[in-house]
Amino acid sequence: MSQPLRIVFAGTPEFAAVHLQALLDAGLAPVAVYTQPDRPAGRGQKLMASPVKQLAVAHGIPVHQPATLRDAAAQAELAALAPDLLVVVAYGLILPQAVLDIPKLGCINSHASLLPRWRGAAPIQRAVQAGDAESGVTVMQMEAGLDTGPMLLKVTTPIADDDTGGSLHDRLATLGAAAVVEAIPQLAAGTLHGEVQDDALATYAHKLNKDEARLDWSRPAVELERLVRAFNPWPVCHTSLGAAALKVYAAELVEEGQGEGQGAPGTILAASRDGLTVACGAGALRLTRLQLPGGKPLDFADLYNSRREQFAAGQVLA
Repeated sequence: MSQPLRIVFAGTPEFAAVHLQALLDAGLAPVAVYTQPDRPAGRGQKLMASPVKQLAVAHGIPVHQPATLRDAAAQAELAALAPDLLVVVAYGLILPQAVLDIPKLGCINSHASLLPRWRGAAPIQRAVQAGDAESGVTVMQMEAGLDTGPMLLKVTTPIADDDTGGSLHDRLATLGAAAVVEAIPQLAAGTLHGEVQDDALATYAHKLNKDEARLDWSRPAVELERLVRAFNPWPVCHTSLGAAALKVYAAELVEEGQGEGQGAPGTILAASRDGLTVACGAGALRLTRLQLPGGKPLDFADLYNSRREQFAAGQVLA
C-alpha cells in the first residue's frame, strides 16, 4: 500500500480556507499549513488570525507563519516537513525558486481566473469590472513568474448581470476547491500534464485600491454599473453629496429615455422609491442601495421614506 501524500497547504483569506476545508473533507489533510502572520483588525486593532489559521487550529494542523520565505531558516523548516506537494491558494507571499523546488511534485496554485487572462492580485473583481462573460479557476503548476505556470485544470462559470465581486468570489472558491481536489490524485499518478500559457493573451489584474472606487460621473453609466458590482463588498464605490460621503452598494442602468442626457455628469435627475437617478458621461445610473455616514447599507426606498429632501433633483454628486 502506497504512503499517503504529504501535502503542505499555504493560504490566508476565506477563499483559501474554502480550499483547505475541501482537502479535509476529501481525506487529504495537510501535514502543515502556512499562512501570513496575524494582523491587527477591527476598531480595537487586535491581532487577528487568518481564516486559514483558524480552520487549521480547529483541526489540529500545525501552523507556520513566517514573515517571508526568502530566508534560509524558513526554507529549511519547510524542507524538514518533506512535502510531496505544496498547495498554494491566495497565500500572499512570494515563493522563491528554492521553495518551489522543495516538494517532490512541485507546487500547485488555484488562481481565480481563466489564465492567462487576469494574472495578478484581483482577478475576480477585474473580470466583473471589465464586463467579461465568464470567469473560472485555473489550477496551475507554479513557477517563479507571476501566475505564468503551466495550466493543469480549468473550470468555468458564467458571470451573471447581477454578479458582484462577492458573489463571484464565493462561487469561484467552491469551484476552485473542487478542482484542486480533482487535480491532486491525477498529479500524484502522473496523469495530469500542464498546458503552457500563451503570454500574448495575458492581462493583469492589478491590486484594488480605495482611490479607484470613487465614482467618476464623466464615465459611461455602463462602466460605473460594473464598477459598483465589482467593488462590492470591497473597497465599495463611493461619491459625495455636499459634505456627506455616500457608499454605493448597488446600482442599475437607466433605460434610454428615462433620464439620459438631461443633466451634466453627476447631476441628480430624479429620486423615488426605485432609486436615485444620476446623469453620467453617457447614459444614467440609478443608485439602489446606499450607506450614509454612520449608518448601515440600506435600500434607497428606505432612505427615500425618511430623507427624501436630502436627495432633491438638481444637486450634483462629486
